[in-house]
Order: sequence, then structure tokens, then C-alpha cells
Amino acid sequence: MKFTARIILVFFFITTQAKAENVTDWLQTEIDTILNFYKNQNLSEAEKFQSIENTIDKNFAGAGIAKFVAGKAWSTANKETKKNYINLFKKHLALNIASMMKGYSDQTYLLISTKKDNTNDIFLIDMEIQNETNSILISWRVKESKNRFYIIDLLVADISLVVTKRSEFNSMLKKIDYDLQILNENLNKQNKLSYEKLIQ
Repeated sequence: MKFTARIILVFFFITTQAKAENVTDWLQTEIDTILNFYKNQNLSEAEKFQSIENTIDKNFAGAGIAKFVAGKAWSTANKETKKNYINLFKKHLALNIASMMKGYSDQTYLLISTKKDNTNDIFLIDMEIQNETNSILISWRVKESKNRFYIIDLLVADISLVVTKRSEFNSMLKKIDYDLQILNENLNKQNKLSYEKLIQ
């Protein structure tokens, strides 16, 4: 019985290690893809943004993050409003990240550690970004679902992107009595303005 338990523990350890290596390789590939777009001087800002938007759509748990950020406004909205909101939120997120990437100037990065949080069933990946004068720590929270990895949060200097967005959106929703349809209208206008500013 004890021998069987040891075998199970060894198998669990090997499987977890393999998954940690897989998720690290996956994240590095996705980051390198984005950085290669931003290194390409022949691409327009619109094309670079498209690469970010594609990455958000493919690799972020967009619907889950959007629902969490909407808070109590989610439960009172109809199906169509929710669908529109998810699309608008993902575009908002892509515009935020693209805005941060606009200042990219050949910084280097290093994935310094990957560990599994078995309690929450997520992977935690720490990344250090360096330039000539300083460095910043970014922590990725990644979930595996249906044999695929999805980013569920991003912490920059210990500040959660998802929690920050929830607070930001709650302030906006509070002013409009938590009406998700009105938020969609406002978010659509904001996205258009941010996009125009980004591609100038």
C-alpha cells in the first residue's frame, strides 16, 4: 500500500514538472511572437495592435475575466448585452496592453520561475523585464482547461490587472446604476478614441 502511494506521488511530481515546463514554453512562445511584431519596423501600429488583439482573443480567459470585472452588473444583463460586453472588454484589454507596448525599445526578459498552485489549480510564472537602468517583475497566472493554457491574470509589481480593472469598472458602473448596456455604449466610444490615439 505504501509502495503504491509512493508510485502515485512520483507520478504526480513528474506530471506536474512536465506541465510546468509545457506552460513555460507556451508562454515564452506567445511573448516572443508579440515582441517580434514590435521589433518589426515595417509594421504599422494598427498591425502591431492586431497582433495583441489576436493574442488576447486566443490566450486570455476573456469571458471569465470580463464577467468578474463586471461584478453584479453581469447578473441583470441579457445574453446579447453580455456577449457585446465581452467583446468590448477584450478590445479594451488589448488597447491597454498595446498602449504599454508602444514604449517597447528592445528590453530583455527572463522567465525566472514557474510553480503550480495546487490549491487553486493554476500555474504562477514570474518574469523579469530589464532595460539599461532598471527591472520590473511581472507574474502571470495561467490556467489549463481542455488541454489548453489560458492567462487568467497578470500582476505588474504585485498589482493585479484583473483586480485593478474590477475596481475601475465598478466606479464606472456605479455612476450608471450598474447598467451593462450603458457601459457597453461608453466602452465602445472609449475604445474607438483609444484606438485612434494608438495608431497615430
